[in-house]
Amino acid sequence: MTLLFVYLKNFRSHKNSKLNFSDGINYIVGGNGQGKTSVLESIYYLCTTKGYNSKSDSEVVRFNENEFEVEGLFRDLTQNNVRIFFSSAENRKYYFLNNKQITYSANVIGKFPIVLLTPAGHSITQGSPSERRRFVDSVISQSNNAYLKNMLDYNKTLRQRSNLLMQIKENKRKILFDELEAWTEKLIDTGSEIIKQRINFIRNFNEFVKSSYEVIMGNDEIPTIKYSFLEDRKNENIKEMFVNLLNEKKDEELRRTANLIGPHRDDFIFEINGYNLRKYGSMGQHKTFQVVLRFAEFFYLKEITGKTSLFLLDDVFGELDINRAQKISNYLRCVGQAFITLTDFTNMSYLEKKDNDNVIKINQGQIIND
Repeated sequence: MTLLFVYLKNFRSHKNSKLNFSDGINYIVGGNGQGKTSVLESIYYLCTTKGYNSKSDSEVVRFNENEFEVEGLFRDLTQNNVRIFFSSAENRKYYFLNNKQITYSANVIGKFPIVLLTPAGHSITQGSPSERRRFVDSVISQSNNAYLKNMLDYNKTLRQRSNLLMQIKENKRKILFDELEAWTEKLIDTGSEIIKQRINFIRNFNEFVKSSYEVIMGNDEIPTIKYSFLEDRKNENIKEMFVNLLNEKKDEELRRTANLIGPHRDDFIFEINGYNLRKYGSMGQHKTFQVVLRFAEFFYLKEITGKTSLFLLDDVFGELDINRAQKISNYLRCVGQAFITLTDFTNMSYLEKKDNDNVIKINQGQIIND
């Protein structure tokens, strides 16, 4: 899959920009705050219906404007035109695929697979368990729409159950306890399925992590991802475990009015040579692992879906030593179409530009033609 172009109107600093892309590596070059990251964010919008660099769509609208528009053309076996329009007055976003409005983002996720690496990716290896869950859930959701729908259903169940726990604390009517029991059964059913799918994913994904790590770092370090659920409860039936733990935590859940048991509480442990990366890893190991996770994601999605993901790297090379950066830039030749933001191309001698690559220079939201 390749992206032929994007058109941006009133999108952050871009008043009216059209960028044509190569099917190789696209280097997007510009100083800080000039609009290069906005290009990557617009691509992310097209693939996922949302941005990665903002809390709300209204933040993306160019200053003193009331709407933004993004359009792109994807080429795979067929061509697909995607257009997104957001109105500040309505506070509403419209997503159109081949001129047909798509109402639910779940119908878009995975159709245009995308892999994104930004400096904020450090939170995956260094941050809280929620960051690692978000990463894993994102990868699986792009390759398995049933998992995405399960997650949406599970999150709805969590909200309903949390609301009931709060009501019960205030009013201990029997009807509320009966309703809680029904939602608990739903929690067990959907949660158990999520855990099973995560277990299968980690078993498969580990091989992609090891392969990508070897390309960049050789055989000196062996990476592994472990699922905390497996480590804690290896020999238990998943549903039986749920029931037992929920029974154990029943009083505490009522007292704290919180969902204390389920896959929303699990963690994924990253290790190098058997040592916990989060606790003992060096800064270089963290950065390498973060990059490796994205390459592993790319090749995993390619094998599972048969599609080639768009590969986005936002201001990543400035954080890497020359040896790692050179190996990563060479590895990018294996992924097809990629988009890389740089502040200065002249200081990146290890980035080899080939004939089918493209350099796009941006200044104050405008494309600069040499």
